[in-house]
Amino acid sequence: MSFRKVVRQSKFRHVFGQPVKNDQCYEDIRVSRVTWDSTFCAVNPKFLAIIVEASGGGAFMVLPLSKTGRIDKSYPTVCGHTGPVLDIDWCPHNDEVIASGSEDCTVMVWQIPENGLVAPLTEPVVVLEGHSKRVGIVTWHPTARNVLLSAGCDNVVLIWNVGTAEELYRLDELHPDLIYNISWNRNGSLFCSACKDKSVRIIDPRRGTLVAEREKAHEGARPMRAIFLANGKVFTTGFSRMSERQLALWDPENLEEPMALQELDSSNGALLPFYDPDTNVIYVCGKGDSSIRYFEITAEPPYIHFLNTFTSKEPQRGMGRMPKRGLDVSKCEIARFYKLHERKCEPIIMTVPRKSDLFQDDLYPDTAGPEPALEAEDWVSGRDAEPLLISLREAYVPSKQRDLKVSRKNVLHDSRGASAPAPSRAGVAAPASAGPAVSAPGGPATGEAGKLEEVTRELRLLRALVKEQGERIGRLEEQLGRMENGDV
Repeated sequence: MSFRKVVRQSKFRHVFGQPVKNDQCYEDIRVSRVTWDSTFCAVNPKFLAIIVEASGGGAFMVLPLSKTGRIDKSYPTVCGHTGPVLDIDWCPHNDEVIASGSEDCTVMVWQIPENGLVAPLTEPVVVLEGHSKRVGIVTWHPTARNVLLSAGCDNVVLIWNVGTAEELYRLDELHPDLIYNISWNRNGSLFCSACKDKSVRIIDPRRGTLVAEREKAHEGARPMRAIFLANGKVFTTGFSRMSERQLALWDPENLEEPMALQELDSSNGALLPFYDPDTNVIYVCGKGDSSIRYFEITAEPPYIHFLNTFTSKEPQRGMGRMPKRGLDVSKCEIARFYKLHERKCEPIIMTVPRKSDLFQDDLYPDTAGPEPALEAEDWVSGRDAEPLLISLREAYVPSKQRDLKVSRKNVLHDSRGASAPAPSRAGVAAPASAGPAVSAPGGPATGEAGKLEEVTRELRLLRALVKEQGERIGRLEEQLGRMENGDV
């Protein structure tokens, strides 16, 4: 019997996390103390948003990623809510639009100026009123433009068309108790929810029907989380009857027994899972923990494979994760987290060590880009579409966004007319003059500086190839020498 293969092979076994230096952190931020199991943080390739303490209402701070160091106490915030903000989420199709849910029972959608805030932002683009109790969850549809889901402590799930400020669907009879979290599947045809009654539900929002339900997914009384994976399976975190923290993987076709169940430890902080569909790695962050554990999900048993743990000294109050298109591919960065402390936000970079300077295709398959695959009315009519993918081979540069405007009539239909201008990213008419076109990275560069950059890049690639071929020749010559000497 052979015992040689003790450790399972995985390119993510040696992923290591590293906090950035102090001067690259965001200091002196009064992170919200509200008792709600939200991440308190949302990040995209342009901005970092953090829910902060605010007197006389609710507020969150929006910082350009480059604004590191100490943040002045007088720095402007987004402060239109009359109660504490509980959850925030950036629009995946427009890096300047963010939604917020609050204790004042409203959902607000905000347009952030292109270069960040210079004055307090009190006027949202749209206010969505439909909940009778505080709104603890807001999450955008992954593929349809302007579709937003909100869930409140009234146990109601509402789905909105932000482009017209109208309520599309009201699901008010599917959850008998407080909803802990909601996660869309890959194409946004279904969502799964974790509820205080210990059930995990899979719901078709357009039909308003329950597709599948698992009662007592985790026996413990403390908060659970449920997220959809790219292959349609559901991953949950929760607590056992003995208050031990658990992870589980479920097949929606058969929810009788979990495909895999693991016990972690006996801490009492809720576990927040962050899933990367490109690499099938799940990062699990516990509120109040000082560590991030990561696991790889595979198609064969035991399905959930522990990879490693990143540990630091300070406990985390909340956590945000950068979308894949905002990472530094030249440094083999596969994830970046923004960890909230009592008074600061600390980026943590997860990298896979590689010797080569070349683009690593296996680490960066095509990922979801910023363009929506559907319009809101297409989705309402029953269409589904997978996310539109982009390559990260050339460093991603955010394109110039346009303003989100809201009309009481359906602007999406109007923008189809021959005389109307083309729809913008936010689903409304774009200005006639959108400014000069910007050449995409890797496209034909103009001027002396562009030519120099192109030649330099080509030379760097050639040097890397020559180095690689030289190493290969050396190995082959060594092997040939051994064969001639009869060593092989």
